[in-house]
Amino acid sequence: MQTMSHELKRIYPFRSRAVSVNGFSMHYIDEGSGPVVLCLHGNPTWSFYYRHVVQTLSPMYRVLVPDHIGMGLSDKPHPEDHEHSLMQRVRDTETFLDAVAPEEPVHLIVHDWGGMIGTLLALRRPERIKSFVITNTAGFLQPAEKQLPLRIRLARDVRPLAVPAILGMNLFSKCALLFCSVRKLSSTVQEGYLFPYRRPVHRRAQLAFVQDIPLTPGDRSYEAVAWAEKNLSILTPLPKIILWGEKDFVFDTDYRDRWQHCFPDAACHSFPNAGHYLFEDERERCMILLRAFLEQKN
Repeated sequence: MQTMSHELKRIYPFRSRAVSVNGFSMHYIDEGSGPVVLCLHGNPTWSFYYRHVVQTLSPMYRVLVPDHIGMGLSDKPHPEDHEHSLMQRVRDTETFLDAVAPEEPVHLIVHDWGGMIGTLLALRRPERIKSFVITNTAGFLQPAEKQLPLRIRLARDVRPLAVPAILGMNLFSKCALLFCSVRKLSSTVQEGYLFPYRRPVHRRAQLAFVQDIPLTPGDRSYEAVAWAEKNLSILTPLPKIILWGEKDFVFDTDYRDRWQHCFPDAACHSFPNAGHYLFEDERERCMILLRAFLEQKN
């Protein structure tokens, strides 16, 4: 792994930590002290996505942000050595949480695949979750009337195309920089998102995440997501807030509406000029809302 540039260290200034999780080194951020906030990222991001959350909340909270195995600065094992599946991600997260914060309930913030991982974590370990912040993600199966966007569908289903595109040309990360944020990202921020994924072997988990998207009962993770959807009501008592970028080309407002249908008592703040990378497009407003929500729930 190459050394971060001075400019990248300036916007991602956190001490790198690591813990052994199911036989592999999991990199994570651990900043601040106080009530614990756990942030779960998706694909193809890493803990870098939550840098504003860490800087905003760490003066008052202990903020934990792990990189999933195969992602970010964590170990990147071959798929034969680590099952890059949804349930393995859940088990990894449980092991991580038990190792670094074994006694404390956490405020959970989720995004993208982190939402499904976090939903299953919360359903399996409800005593560990103090509140739930939902941002541009799903905790349920894709609505029956919807289809995956073409570029995601091709990456999922056409392996002869997906392997050279994702592993060879890093197009999944590069396209995310173009389509996931409404605001033009600076060259340093773009460098940050791409930093851990400079070699093909570093991008195997990106491909695995896409190919694990459950659409039909025969898909590996379908049963787990169907179970989560059926049991979402278990999470009804949890304090929740929904923060949503309306210009998300994957998790569009239909997903937001589904969350609101499941949890009608959750406060919802929807941003018409924000995309999938909500914390890039609406950083200041989201940080104010996050801080206010957590202050009320402690």
